[in-house]
Order: sequence, then structure tokens, then C-alpha cells
Amino acid sequence: MIFDPATLRYTAEGLIPAIAQDTGGAVLMMAWMTRETVEETLATGQVTYWSRSRQAIWRKGESSGHVQTLIEMRVDCDRDCLLMIVDQAGPACHTNRRSCFYTAIRDGAEVELMAPEA
Repeated sequence: MIFDPATLRYTAEGLIPAIAQDTGGAVLMMAWMTRETVEETLATGQVTYWSRSRQAIWRKGESSGHVQTLIEMRVDCDRDCLLMIVDQAGPACHTNRRSCFYTAIRDGAEVELMAPEA
């Protein structure tokens, strides 16, 4: 079966959440994609998102060099969320951490799990 990005279930704004995970299984980040960025990611092998704050295409790592090379794209059972298995160059988070999920909630308190990379 040939994959068609039009078969995905986008929000009313034309967005679909995408979770980036490294090849070791660590969750790196969540961002939004559009049909266009899904198509570009598949065509180039470099993960491309949609920046809601800038209302523009966001080619991950374009300015920082922290690119995500697509290993595999997966779609969930409802076709309304994507999982990107990626080879991450450098930190994934804009805070210079490997993952955006660096804060845990433990016993009602926030605990920082990782420091920014040097």
C-alpha cells in the first residue's frame, strides 16, 4: 500500500502532532507537522516541522546544526499522530538538552533530569 499524507487526520488548523524518538527509544521532543512538512520529510530524509509561533516551515537544525535524520516514520492507529524515529545530531531541545522532556514530576515536585549540554 502506498502511503498518502492526505489520509492522515489533521487538526482544523491542518496540523498533526509528531513525536521524535531516537534509535535507542528515548523520546526527544514533540512538534507539529503539516501535510507539506510530512511530504518534505519523506522526500528529503531530514525532519521538517511547522512552527506555530512563526507560522512557518521549520527545518529542524537549519540554524543550530542539530538536524534530525529520519530513520522511520510511523503513524498511530487513529492516524492522528506521527512517530519519527530519528538520528539526532546534538541536542533536540532549544534549551540545549538532549530531550525536551527533562523535567519529571515526583511527589508533587518538579525534578530536573538533565542539564544543558556544554
